[in-house]
Amino acid sequence: MRLSILQPHPHTHRCRYPIKQWPRMDASFHRRKDKVVVIMGATGSGKSRLSIDLATLFPTSEIINSDKMQVYRGLDITTNKIPTAQRHGVPHHLLGDVDTDHYGEFSPADFRHRAADLIADITRRKNLPIVVGGSNSFVHALLVQNFDPHSHSNVFQQQQQEEALISSELRYRCCFLWVDIAFPVLSQYLRDRVDDMLDSGMVDELAQFFDPDAARRTGFGIRKAIGVPEFDRFFNKYPPSMGQGGDDPLRERAYEEAVKAIKDNTCELAERQIGKIERLKRAGWDLRRIDATEAFRMVLTSGSSNGSGVWERQVLEPSVKIVKRFLME
Repeated sequence: MRLSILQPHPHTHRCRYPIKQWPRMDASFHRRKDKVVVIMGATGSGKSRLSIDLATLFPTSEIINSDKMQVYRGLDITTNKIPTAQRHGVPHHLLGDVDTDHYGEFSPADFRHRAADLIADITRRKNLPIVVGGSNSFVHALLVQNFDPHSHSNVFQQQQQEEALISSELRYRCCFLWVDIAFPVLSQYLRDRVDDMLDSGMVDELAQFFDPDAARRTGFGIRKAIGVPEFDRFFNKYPPSMGQGGDDPLRERAYEEAVKAIKDNTCELAERQIGKIERLKRAGWDLRRIDATEAFRMVLTSGSSNGSGVWERQVLEPSVKIVKRFLME
């Protein structure tokens, strides 16, 4: 089953409910702090689709990726980068821009610096910056007024007085859209999505990326992406140079273990991300929750072509209303 609900609709501006495209923002956009739309949610929750849908309806929008694995160059299938053809001409920034081999680890402090420069440039041109991604440490680092890279770099790992370390004083005027899905539905979707990624060539991509020397070192940069360590273990036993290996039951079992580990680790990542978002909300961040459960349930039960209408009614339409009010303030 091809899970295409996450693909932006090629004719979003022709959706069934009445909506017009919104013009360039005038000088009032720059009163006080710059305005930024921030789309948050667990991995696989439809953030990329929503960002493209909104950017299509609000012309001159530009997207800044805040997924810490997608900032790195390479492994486009494994890291779920939205393909160029599905971006519909919307400018994307920090998506596959960082070379791990030359740059090393791209930290929250690095993201704060680079993304802030992008926001300043985008707003200077009177365009709308849309920050999109599941890495809440990046989002926190970018948005808080006062950020200490030493005490705040692991803010979500603190066990005591957790909300005390998360400031609600932000340096931008933010419109937060939190795309949320009931976890049992999201978990099943993520497991099915891994199968879809495998069908799209993920193993071949990882085989070309495999480096036995790098695999024995502690992962950094893009090597932390889910899929890399799981298949590094597989390729260490069965190097890509060996080919498919025929009907080797031990090889097949090792392959199945790698796939299961990817699915389990992806679901665990999603659960951690949801927990971090809930912590931000408890700390006073004004997160507007958008429930995408029914759209995803429709995909899982009825096929990929049947979720679009529900997505438009329950996800896109309320998101558009929220962003419209935000821009009119």
